[in-house]
Amino acid sequence: MTSLDVQGAFNSAWWPSVLKALKEAECPINLYRLSQGYFSQRKAVITTNSISIDREVTKGCPQGSCSGPSFWNIMYNSLFQLEFTRQTKVIAFADDLVILTKGDTTAEAENYMNLELQKISNWAQNNKLKFNENKSKTMLLSRRRRKERKEVELYVNNRIIEQVNTIKYLGIILDNKLTFREHVNCMEEKCSKLIFSLSRSAKISWGLKHKALKTIYAGGTLPLILYGAPVWKGAMDIKCYKTKLIIIQRLINIRIARAYRTVSNEALCVMTGLIPINLKIEEAARYYERAKRQENLMDREMEMKHCV
Repeated sequence: MTSLDVQGAFNSAWWPSVLKALKEAECPINLYRLSQGYFSQRKAVITTNSISIDREVTKGCPQGSCSGPSFWNIMYNSLFQLEFTRQTKVIAFADDLVILTKGDTTAEAENYMNLELQKISNWAQNNKLKFNENKSKTMLLSRRRRKERKEVELYVNNRIIEQVNTIKYLGIILDNKLTFREHVNCMEEKCSKLIFSLSRSAKISWGLKHKALKTIYAGGTLPLILYGAPVWKGAMDIKCYKTKLIIIQRLINIRIARAYRTVSNEALCVMTGLIPINLKIEEAARYYERAKRQENLMDREMEMKHCV
């Protein structure tokens, strides 16, 4: 797994590449000309004291524009048109790019990844983009216990990418064995800090009332825990990880119910009316799977109508 960081990101979107992508996508001529005019005669002005300097701009999506992210996606989409090997999958969200490739051995996976990185580097050069090799990371995913080489040498801009044991992608921490241990630990730390900061305002005889604490839990702590739950819900099968999340909910339950520390977690959930966190995670995962099935079903119906 390799995560590539685009240097400058949205400021590096080269306008001729955007217009080329629009033309290849058979964009209506009126919208194409509108985009062409949108990119023409733009200047950047710097004023210092009595000196003013202006330069013509040829790339970058204007800050705060509604169309900026769309233009970036149009240009970036050409990356997915490259002929990757069947072992490879490329995923991108905005400028966050991840390349996944597999092999029967470490050496085979390394060779495939270097091949794909060379294709991506050539594409970046043609589109006036540059990947920051200092911020790009790579990680070897393997659960094999047999002895074999664990180090890989992958190159971007003719420099070796740093190999790590964890990569954070879109807020989820992935480790090299996909146990999600680091992600659970990070959630525990964040939620514990939030809950302990509330403890000063949630004493037994004064402070925040239970309704306010439940609102804070529902709007602050619970979203932190449930973020990406469909991806890492398998970690709940491991007792120690499950226990950590239960402890987080127990901390807020004690403060909402204003109960003693000896009260059982099940009793606390009944008293506060909160669903046990393990059931809440399972609920979020099932909701996502159901929504995904419905989306796939709608796509099939649209394809059938189009064929008719």
